[in-house]
Amino acid sequence: MTPPIFLGSEIYRSSTYGASHPLRIPRVSSVMDLSRAMGWLPPAQYRQSPRAKPKALSAWHDPRYIEALVQAEQMQDVDEDTRARHGLGTVANPVFPEMYRRPATGAGGALLAVELLREAGVVFHPGGGTHHGMPDRANGFCYLNDPALAITALRQQGLRRIAYVDIDAHHPDGVEHGFKGASDVLMISVHEERRWPFTGGLEEDGGGNCLNLPVPRGFHDAEMALIREALILPALAAFAPEAIVLQCGADSVTDDPLSRLCLSAQSYWDMVAEVQSLGCPRLLVTGGGGYNPWTVARVWSGIWATLNGQDIPDRLPQEGEAVLRGLSWAGHSKGKSPPAAWFTQLHDSQEQRPIRDTIRERITHLSARPAARGILP
Repeated sequence: MTPPIFLGSEIYRSSTYGASHPLRIPRVSSVMDLSRAMGWLPPAQYRQSPRAKPKALSAWHDPRYIEALVQAEQMQDVDEDTRARHGLGTVANPVFPEMYRRPATGAGGALLAVELLREAGVVFHPGGGTHHGMPDRANGFCYLNDPALAITALRQQGLRRIAYVDIDAHHPDGVEHGFKGASDVLMISVHEERRWPFTGGLEEDGGGNCLNLPVPRGFHDAEMALIREALILPALAAFAPEAIVLQCGADSVTDDPLSRLCLSAQSYWDMVAEVQSLGCPRLLVTGGGGYNPWTVARVWSGIWATLNGQDIPDRLPQEGEAVLRGLSWAGHSKGKSPPAAWFTQLHDSQEQRPIRDTIRERITHLSARPAARGILP
């Protein structure tokens, strides 16, 4: 079998949304560096993410929006009409030097992934997962929607059963907007309740093809394991997808500043391993949210190791530890004195906690709901 492919780019090292934005931190570059330091990323498994051209982006996005995004980068400014119409130049979606080139690289990576998966395979695209972008506007730190572009491209290849699974702390409103009611796309999202964008309620089925499971704060590994075994894996098995897009935003972990969920890195790795074990011929795993530089680097590097069948050591070698010690988190209190474990290991411990009744009840509710054809028996 062809080894998994890692998609990356140096643009993530040299660009930032701004000094006060949650995405000021290093993320993809840290995963690249740590994976290489661990000996997990040989040159043969690495591909440079290309920058998608406007015509390719117009397969899902409004050409007028793409034109506005390109112009905003060129001018480094937007007028009030553009801000109101397209969501550019806001606090969440600011003007910055690479505001077109960076998301276009993420989108280009998703489109390259689909080409690499034309026959079969596994691709890891940590720069992807920008699931809030709308066809004609930026939304929630997302200027473009690379999962939507990937699903569109998979359809264009002739695939008729595509599954999208999202374990980011935030509901993928942009992806759901794009494919709600589509019989050929199954969407499953586990996200924090009462959290922006305040969509994805338990009763919201996206027109029949969405399984939305909002979870309460404190959501932990045992609860995710139950959801995985009782809902996600059975739904995927019943749907029998020809391709799976798995969004692994790292903001559901303990110590992320933009959620109140408490997953460990192991919960992500277990999800990836179990989804991969289903034997779907095409698997695209993306990044997404994640606003603590150490947890993002550790979770996503462990995902890459998991996809490759690499053992994750209890203690990092000196080279791996050096990468993590080189990170910083300016402007956040936890960045002033990080715990030693953030430097020395990818694993993080979690005490055993009981599964709450509300989790069991919501799984039962979704499982019993009259579902769209092919989601659940």
